[in-house]
Amino acid sequence: MSVENVRKFFLDRNLEDPVFTLDESGATVDLAAETIGVNPEFIAKTLAFNVKEKKVLVVTRGDARVDNKKFKQLFKTKARMINSEDVESSIGHPVGGVCPFGVKDDVEIFIDESIRDFEYVYPAAGSKNTALKISPSQIEELTNASWVDVCTY
Repeated sequence: MSVENVRKFFLDRNLEDPVFTLDESGATVDLAAETIGVNPEFIAKTLAFNVKEKKVLVVTRGDARVDNKKFKQLFKTKARMINSEDVESSIGHPVGGVCPFGVKDDVEIFIDESIRDFEYVYPAAGSKNTALKISPSQIEELTNASWVDVCTY
């Protein structure tokens, strides 16, 4: 159902369905990069956090890590990822398939500066066996995401 939500997200905006199926699992950054044939930094890793009473997604480059100091400075709380068993019910996508498209309405989306200058990135598309190719600026436009600087690489 999650993949269908991603497809519907694009079709509802009169855009072509960009989702493609991977030949192998893309459940991790390294697996996705190998399967798609790109360097890990071009995989758009989407991290899910509990920020006070809100659910927050941060889309970043595949080889980036959250900088706890930057995160706390911006969100005024420690970075706490959503427990893996709660990700699908909280966000709308399972672990390995989390992306900023077709998520629950109460999820806030942020894009880390680490991908701003990339022409394209490859986020998951609702499952560990699907992905899509998109520009970071399109992610911003389609999701009304805000740019943040909370990662290092």
